[in-house]
Amino acid sequence: MHTTVTPFTLRPWREGTGYGRRAGWRGTSAEFGEVTVEAPLRQTVPETVVSELRGGLLPEASYETRGVHADLVRLPTLNRATLRLGGALVVMERNRFGVTARQRGLRLRYGGDDYRLWARDRRSWTLVRRADAEDPGVRVTVRGRGRLGGRRLEVAVTGRALATDLSLALVFAGVDRAALTRGGAVRAALSRVTLFWAETRA
Repeated sequence: MHTTVTPFTLRPWREGTGYGRRAGWRGTSAEFGEVTVEAPLRQTVPETVVSELRGGLLPEASYETRGVHADLVRLPTLNRATLRLGGALVVMERNRFGVTARQRGLRLRYGGDDYRLWARDRRSWTLVRRADAEDPGVRVTVRGRGRLGGRRLEVAVTGRALATDLSLALVFAGVDRAALTRGGAVRAALSRVTLFWAETRA
């Protein structure tokens, strides 16, 4: 069901210590209830890091990165990643060489709908569901604000949203989105060149 969404805020949360430590973002939408992003989940499989969104009326979403690099990062990355929504696979594509933020953004496809997600900066991002003949589409904007103990994510929606729209947008609170930014894309390109050079010298 398409719903007008009142702006709301996610704030950091943390529970436990050591191996039992859990952390992420949490807030409440007037229309969809409590939203929890756990980032990352406790690691149970080597070389795998997972973040998860759940709660309220939103379908569960999980974002998983696999590979040797997964043991070296705090959050799932855009490399070798799998996104699932309500147990179904979300198709993801990315243009690593895009010049603008939108060109570098992720293209997502789920349930016949096309989405584009791009980063405004390291703390803020936008998800758009494209309009079609039956629906004018929607835009979910997430802006990171504050520092240290005052950190928060302000969520605003333009248009009438589906629960799936919010799940897809907010699970990225638990993802390392740096490669979508200009600086992150440059660093990633330099890293690829360095790795290629090292392999050719081996």
